[in-house]
Amino acid sequence: MGAGALFITVFIACAVEAVEATTIVLAAGTARDWRSASAGLLAALAVLAAVTAALGPAVTTLPLQALRLVVGALLLVFGLQWLRKAILRASGRKPLHDEDAIYRQQLAAARAAARRSARLVPDLYGFTLSFKGVLLEGLEVVFIALTFGGNARRVPLAAVAAACGVAVVALAGLAVRAPLARVPENAMKFAVGVMLTAFGTFWGAEGAGASWPGADAALLVIVPAVAAFALLLVAVTRRVPSASPAAAAERAAAASTEVS
Repeated sequence: MGAGALFITVFIACAVEAVEATTIVLAAGTARDWRSASAGLLAALAVLAAVTAALGPAVTTLPLQALRLVVGALLLVFGLQWLRKAILRASGRKPLHDEDAIYRQQLAAARAAARRSARLVPDLYGFTLSFKGVLLEGLEVVFIALTFGGNARRVPLAAVAAACGVAVVALAGLAVRAPLARVPENAMKFAVGVMLTAFGTFWGAEGAGASWPGADAALLVIVPAVAAFALLLVAVTRRVPSASPAAAAERAAAASTEVS
């Protein structure tokens, strides 16, 4: 995998995760206290840095074939989950990911919560909300950076790409002090799901001992093939009769509480 392809893939995937984390931090800072929200953000980043520093060297010491098998399986698990949700959203079977709606939901919950302070934190709820949101989304960023970087033996480059993706989104969100609703997040999630599934298939097969015709060039066929199949599923799903109104309402209610 070339350095440019690695950087772009990790950058886009991590930027998608950063959009959701930024929305949570903005809600915590706006509704509660910016000092506490910032403290939660910094605490989560410190934990993520420690996790990356601990796991990064360990990943690079694994045998390449075993690493590709494990990474391929993990990427398939994540990629197929992302792709399934993206297909359901694109076909109208699942509400589109709406950062504005998520922001309003987080804002209302934050404003309704009781205020409690700790020794170093003015508002414990704002700190916890920001810390949890950044940590959970950040763990996925760390996973993407380590799996792609470890497999290519370029963990530092993948870490830089992840940091750049997160920094661009975070700076944009803090500059406007509003959720990044104009970011084409649904399309980006679809693209990332395709990429994770394609790379998971490619590396998993290599880790199992298979050889792809053309080596890395086979990705130029695998990625479009996965994308075409996903788009076919979107078209087919759109033609299937919808479920009952009660079931649709139940799915919409469940989706309204889902962040990712």
